[in-house]
Amino acid sequence: MLNDYESFKKQVLSMTGIDLSAYKEKQMKRRIDALIAKYEAADYDSFVSLLKKDREVYETFVGYLTINVSEFYRNPDQWKYMDEVVIPELIRKFGTNLKIWSAACSTGDEPYSLVMALSKHIPINQITITATDIDKQILAKAKVGIYGEKSVAGVPMDLRKKYFEKIGDAYKISDEIKNRVVFKQHNLLADPYPKDYHMIVCRNVLIYFTEEAKDEVFQKFCYSLVPTGILFIGNTEQIITYKEMGYERKSSFFYCKRGK
Repeated sequence: MLNDYESFKKQVLSMTGIDLSAYKEKQMKRRIDALIAKYEAADYDSFVSLLKKDREVYETFVGYLTINVSEFYRNPDQWKYMDEVVIPELIRKFGTNLKIWSAACSTGDEPYSLVMALSKHIPINQITITATDIDKQILAKAKVGIYGEKSVAGVPMDLRKKYFEKIGDAYKISDEIKNRVVFKQHNLLADPYPKDYHMIVCRNVLIYFTEEAKDEVFQKFCYSLVPTGILFIGNTEQIITYKEMGYERKSSFFYCKRGK
């Protein structure tokens, strides 16, 4: 019988590819128990049975696990630093054909923000962002590109007027921006990492991971970057052992892979 959390984690890994052991257990277990109560399942065993037979519950569960919270230009001071310092330096070092990865991209706010930020420095038809997330439903939503007022509140007004169409209470991002982003499914804890990126952006996602899982992801990001490439993390995160991993700290939330 599947009545304990350890067995439940193994079943979830088998069904979804999501390793709950890499997440902070107390926090994640509380979230899962709340969802189980919502569906009135008697125990973990009953909930696994429900996940196997009800696709809608399964997809809700995966979305719930992956904790998708995002918005455009989140933490504007950091985007200002990127605009004024990071992007010009990257162009100076690597030219305008920059290879950029938005990891755990959620609903697309971040990769679309990156396109808009880069468009101030590079012709938009030269920009390509690879954006990945574990959640297929969220990627589908990102591809549609429709957002509420709260999501777009941080977008500079000139860019909002240029790249968004108001539809009732929502905003639809232009195809000109959408066409510069390639969305793919990717599991940070299980899948191979792509290589040779000039910048990787992964913000406010790893706070839910254990310290061991965080360190593993940050180390893999370092391998994925070219020498002197940049990692941009969230304001809730820090890399304690960045020197040992091969990074230099550029500012509070920007880390540079050491050069050869």
